[in-house]
Amino acid sequence: MALSLAARIQLLRFLVAVVFFHGSEYFLAVAIHGRSRVSLGSLLISKQYAFAMICALLEYKIELVFFPELKENWWMSNIGLVMVIIGEIIRKAAILTARRAFTHTIRVYHENHHQLITHGIYRFMRHPGYCGFFIWATGTQLMLCNPICIVAFTMVTWRFFYRRIRFEEFFLRQFFRSRYVEYARQVPSGLPFIK
Repeated sequence: MALSLAARIQLLRFLVAVVFFHGSEYFLAVAIHGRSRVSLGSLLISKQYAFAMICALLEYKIELVFFPELKENWWMSNIGLVMVIIGEIIRKAAILTARRAFTHTIRVYHENHHQLITHGIYRFMRHPGYCGFFIWATGTQLMLCNPICIVAFTMVTWRFFYRRIRFEEFFLRQFFRSRYVEYARQVPSGLPFIK
């Protein structure tokens, strides 16, 4: 079966988005933290993530065969592309603003160079890195016109970040005490329905 123009463009956009996202995460981590302090984990590809992306491509293929008209929805695909770009911009702004304070793992011990970042994009949201990833992940599925994965990615990433934010903020309150409490009171989390 030959892929339509829309299907080829959607798949190409998706592959470019995924490769750029993960490659840039890794290279920024190396540039900021140094090669010796960065592992392949900075590519942010876990077993669960790989499974989710396989499910997304599987849904895409099944719907392409049985419901090809779903994949001709240019406005939805283009909205997804815009979301992917916005998500990338927000996440990369978070990384570049926080610099060494931004890590791919939650710090459970305070380090001397660890500081509370409240300037730049952090003036508008406490967790722009998570916000950017949430928008990016959902956007990838809109870009592919995958109705099942749009819902699944939105729900799963929101739940993941809900738990992660609660865990991370426990330590941030320990590290920065009243400064973090006041900051959290004034600045939203950056994700819907997470205070």
